[in-house]
Amino acid sequence: MPTPAPRPASLGVLAVAVASLLFAVNGTVAKLAMQAGLSPTRLVELRSVGSAVILMTVALVVLRGRMRLRRHELAVMAVLGIVGMALVQWCYLVAISRLPVGLALLIEYTAPLLVALWVRFVRGEAVRPRVWWALLACLGGLTLVAQVRPGIVLDAVGLAAAGGAAICLATYYLLGERLVANRDPVSTQAWSLAFAGIFWLVLQPAWTFDAAILGDDVALPGALAGSAPLWLLVAWIVVLGTVVPYTLVLAGLTVIGAARTGLIGMIEPVAAAAAAWLVLGETMSGVQLVGAAVVLAGVAMAETARRAPEAVGAIVGPWGRA
Repeated sequence: MPTPAPRPASLGVLAVAVASLLFAVNGTVAKLAMQAGLSPTRLVELRSVGSAVILMTVALVVLRGRMRLRRHELAVMAVLGIVGMALVQWCYLVAISRLPVGLALLIEYTAPLLVALWVRFVRGEAVRPRVWWALLACLGGLTLVAQVRPGIVLDAVGLAAAGGAAICLATYYLLGERLVANRDPVSTQAWSLAFAGIFWLVLQPAWTFDAAILGDDVALPGALAGSAPLWLLVAWIVVLGTVVPYTLVLAGLTVIGAARTGLIGMIEPVAAAAAAWLVLGETMSGVQLVGAAVVLAGVAMAETARRAPEAVGAIVGPWGRA
């Protein structure tokens, strides 16, 4: 008897799961690139510009007339690109340069909770009472992960950057949700990356970058023992850390919806911590693993705290969906 073809929903789940794993590995690759000499600002510029060129080219060919940017969308799209893409990536890179990848990502992953609180107190929309349990779980879990106790000193800049990434990501969710109500998510993502790329090119013109550094060899630790040119790591970050996983998430989103996409995407913090452990030796204790599980449980509650139904076409960021 022939094996039945996978149902579309199964393909959607697979696409989102693979995307989450690629995003998780990307954190470790980015940390290696920064340890090799690239600053967080230069790396996020290369990622933004490279991803924008690829995705805009594909979108212009595939979508054609649907790429038109309306005048009333211009300001919101610019904020989405600068805050929701450029700054969220920069804050995250600063955070992982000073904190373990798993801890930085767990802090950033509280963005869905921030969205739920914004929706409740700013928009005045109804949310389920579980949002308060979500808040308690996230705070408690992060305390366990950080192992905050007498004698423990945490990097203040790293923690602030991770918190900033959560705020920027929440902004991305909220503005993206507003934009995709009237346009498709692929063109929205392409334009947001374009604005992010322009933002960094203005701050750091291309001629100020010594491209020769990209030819340097990078020592790969842990399970990857060996070496690779820096340009290969940057190419991975652009293609397999941004363009491919974004495309997979968007493909999965159209099949399984926003809420389910966000829940499946919660495997990313766990996978990121595992990748950092295998390659960078960033181990987590048993207490920290318990804390990570509690944080993920809190995020799961926050993901389902809104009473209003979510649009299937809502935009999805690189670290889940609110």
